[in-house]
Amino acid sequence: MKMSRFAALTSSLLLAAGAALFGAGQAAAATADFGYVALGDSYSSGVGAGNYDSGSGDCKRTTRAYPALWAAAHAPQTFSFAACSGARTGDVLSGQLSPLNSGTDLVSITIGGNDAGFSDVMTTCVLQSESTCVNRVNQAKAYVDSTLPGRLDQVYDAIHGRAPGAHVVVLGYPRFYKLNGTCVTGLTEGERSAINGAADYLNAAIAKRAADHGFTFASVAGAFTGHEICSGDAWLHSVNWLNIGESYHPTAAGQSGGYLPAFTSAA
Repeated sequence: MKMSRFAALTSSLLLAAGAALFGAGQAAAATADFGYVALGDSYSSGVGAGNYDSGSGDCKRTTRAYPALWAAAHAPQTFSFAACSGARTGDVLSGQLSPLNSGTDLVSITIGGNDAGFSDVMTTCVLQSESTCVNRVNQAKAYVDSTLPGRLDQVYDAIHGRAPGAHVVVLGYPRFYKLNGTCVTGLTEGERSAINGAADYLNAAIAKRAADHGFTFASVAGAFTGHEICSGDAWLHSVNWLNIGESYHPTAAGQSGGYLPAFTSAA
């Protein structure tokens, strides 16, 4: 079984530490220089998890997001948290890549949902008819077919160009709804099914582009199964008219119980 990059690093550190006892301290110091950069959108910045860093402004980064949780547990020598709420592929290209360099060892990213119109899809489905919702979902899927792959290629090429030695983990998005679950009002089952299908469709496209670039795709769909909206133990916020920005985003439990294990396994 192939070890994850971080597992391999840990083994190297242990070997280097042992070698230091016999006069190889410089090797241990060199091995310990491990850099992690977290890129992406609100699913990586931690929108929905609360306790936002005021210094991050509208990006709404939080220590409850999976990148910060992983960094706290593994103590990389450098950690750059660049993910930002609302980010699209173009925003990553124009504003998030500066922390990457030839010394970056690990990169994580969630991106593509905003490009595909995630927010507008959900607004349409909440406010309009089932047929209008399904049509909007199909428009988003058409974008995923026609345009998103090229946008993802640009981001992935740029990451590799700036950090050619990094292990890159691309994380997907959860399905939002448990079908035939506890919800008795709100969207129809047809709308919920269409939205879930769109999430799977988006994830498949992202996974293919990641694989074609030699990156690791980490699915979170399995981790969120049983914790969708309408499950009775949701790790996702439903629509919240008092805090619309957190709607359909992972809670703190979704970050720690859903995203963090998926990333840890892939890192």
